[in-house]
Amino acid sequence: MRWAVLLAGGSGTRFWPLSTPQQPKQLLPLTGATSTAEDALSRLEGLIPPERVLVVTGPALVGPLRERLRLPSENFLVEPRAASTGPALIWASWEARRRDPEAEVLSLHADWAIGNAEVFRETAALALATASRHERLVTVGMVPSRPETGYGYIVPGAPLDDHARTVSRFSEKPDAATALDLMAAGALWNSGLFAWTAERLLTEVRTHTPEVAPHLAALERGDTEAFFRDVTAVSIDVGLLERSSAVAVVRGAFAWDDVGTWEALARVRAKDPAGNVVAGPSFMHETHDCVVWAQDQTVVLSGVQDLVVVQANGRVLVMRRDRAADLKQLLDAMPPDVRDVRS
Repeated sequence: MRWAVLLAGGSGTRFWPLSTPQQPKQLLPLTGATSTAEDALSRLEGLIPPERVLVVTGPALVGPLRERLRLPSENFLVEPRAASTGPALIWASWEARRRDPEAEVLSLHADWAIGNAEVFRETAALALATASRHERLVTVGMVPSRPETGYGYIVPGAPLDDHARTVSRFSEKPDAATALDLMAAGALWNSGLFAWTAERLLTEVRTHTPEVAPHLAALERGDTEAFFRDVTAVSIDVGLLERSSAVAVVRGAFAWDDVGTWEALARVRAKDPAGNVVAGPSFMHETHDCVVWAQDQTVVLSGVQDLVVVQANGRVLVMRRDRAADLKQLLDAMPPDVRDVRS
């Protein structure tokens, strides 16, 4: 049967000061009226039933996620410690197989913006079918729309069938010139939407992922605490997909964005006639191409352009849109009494 693993951890820094450790990106209505986690669950409707959706998260977020998603309590897998996507997905796939020895697993993140839910489901179904038919670990690649340096890229290899290809190589977060070369060569963005049979994933882990493989015995004896205590933190991409020869890629034809910075809202939310993206009470005067989020106070902008302006949780952030990706460095430079906010 089909299962989904929804990765919903996170520390709440990329959308400061609106996001906090108690309310990180996936709990915020960044792309619409509901949180991105709720959007992710509703997007699976008709593809995978709610009782077969496993949510991987941390202790601080399991309560709010249960409240929003209303899934059975046994479907929330709470990590004893964050150890990146490798251990998280391996554990969740192990758990899916424990409940269903024939489990086919779709892995997705709880904080994406997806443009066409129907095409997303069609692509996800194709990825699951490809994983089963070819006994491969499948990643969905998106056609790049810009030379994005914050994404990983996939170079497709030989065809497996009319819809799937092998993977020639991965390129993680290249510089702008390399990204342009990759685009010209037909490379795809690595979306992070994956599909596999749980059995195949675990077979590949035992062969290629020494950071995790020796500790699968802890899962066999039901000791999740020991598994997370002893594994080395590693992403599923670095720890397995980039090492395995049993990886395939299918192309996604839906709009996708991982909404990684405030600037990304200009790509996923509606704009006013002057190109501004505005959420909350505000007044714009001779202002163009700004991203504005006002939580509970009216924000007034006049005679400016290409800014990010955020009012939330007792803080006001103003920065150039082209510096939005530098927010983490800014947070690192702040004194704790300025940086630390609670929602």
